[in-house]
Amino acid sequence: MNDLQQRITLLKDGRETRGPVIYWMSRDQRVHDNYALLYAQHLALTKNKPLGVVFTLVPAFLEASIRQYDFMLKGLEQTEKELARFNIPFFLLAGEPHKELPEFIKSNAVSILVTDFDPLKIKLKWKKNVSNKINIPFYEVDAHNIVPCRYVSDKQEFAAYTIRPKIHKHLPEFLTELPELKQMKKQEIFSASPVDWQNTYGKLVVNKEVKPVGWINPGEQNALETLRLFLENKFDRYAEERNDPVMDAQSGLSPYLHFGQISAQRVALEVKNYGGNPASERTFLDELIIRRELSDNFCFYNAYYDSFEGFPEWSKNTLTQHKVDKRGFIYTNREFENALTHEDLWNAAQKELITTGKMHGYMRMYWAKKILEWTNTPRYALNVAIHLNDKYELDGRDPNGYTGCAWSIGGVHDRPWPEREILGKIRYMNRNGAKRKFDIAAYIKKFNI
Repeated sequence: MNDLQQRITLLKDGRETRGPVIYWMSRDQRVHDNYALLYAQHLALTKNKPLGVVFTLVPAFLEASIRQYDFMLKGLEQTEKELARFNIPFFLLAGEPHKELPEFIKSNAVSILVTDFDPLKIKLKWKKNVSNKINIPFYEVDAHNIVPCRYVSDKQEFAAYTIRPKIHKHLPEFLTELPELKQMKKQEIFSASPVDWQNTYGKLVVNKEVKPVGWINPGEQNALETLRLFLENKFDRYAEERNDPVMDAQSGLSPYLHFGQISAQRVALEVKNYGGNPASERTFLDELIIRRELSDNFCFYNAYYDSFEGFPEWSKNTLTQHKVDKRGFIYTNREFENALTHEDLWNAAQKELITTGKMHGYMRMYWAKKILEWTNTPRYALNVAIHLNDKYELDGRDPNGYTGCAWSIGGVHDRPWPEREILGKIRYMNRNGAKRKFDIAAYIKKFNI
């Protein structure tokens, strides 16, 4: 683990006790290829202490519905079983982290706390609140990015072309095979009772109307199987067909990556080892590494990543100047949510989102830009896009989602384009452009049901 030190940040210094080392699992919900768990185990073995994993289950999280919670809980149930194979107890704490975790630490005389990196404001707040209530060493480990977010850059990057050379410079050091988790000694003093997974659903206060979807199976092993099938059946045509919403050429890995059920590093290693179509490899790895890590960079270094204030100055200026422009159509959040616009292509995209919990990447951009065109203000447009994305997308409430909405509506990581009404200098997308890229009639027929 020669690159591990660059992944570690000491969030709080403190005095160790004689008790166990705890990994507070949050963003990276997997047993293998997890640097945060590996570091916690390293500390436990070095100091001859027990090791445990804790997950704090909040009853509600941003716009997440039972669709996302069901996917997450079923994945965590598999995580509990896999950890048991390594004699590592798993504890599910129901409630707010700043209440549940300090109490758990106190009652179990925990000596060291380790958690994983997440750039979202709510997660940063959780860590700060927990840190204020504990007196033991508290470490954060970036187990999500291949090149750690704090390490690759100390500022918000302007665009992909500014962060790309920084990431590529460090890839030889960081894109290496990961160590394997070791078996812990079985011990009776520090153990966990099996989680009552059915009972956990009753503690949730989330939207129960947005139902789970059946096209994807959660968990670490299913993620690896999805990766295998993608490489064998779709990868060689990925570069050519990835932007066609009618063709099934995308990997289907985004929900697994969002919940940390698979490591981006593992995906990248398998893609490079596969040795398929060079154009597909180059394109896919740019999306997986550069675009994903640019999104983390944006959210970590811009506290306004989910608001108009987070847009670049040129964008805020042009959108403000064109706020008074007459709109051809104006829709409410309810009309957008129920796919009640005048355009069948947009409605099909919204229905794809509602029924499947995902939307093709090209259509996500088109979808968000039309929301900007069909609302009174860019602030409202951004709120609508984030609300619908986070409520229905399996991979919502994610840096990729916030950055995608900010790119589409606010020109983040983009440049000024020729000026037009309503959008000002924001990049424009229209139906004719979509028609040139793919068979829009087939897409509309598939989802306009």
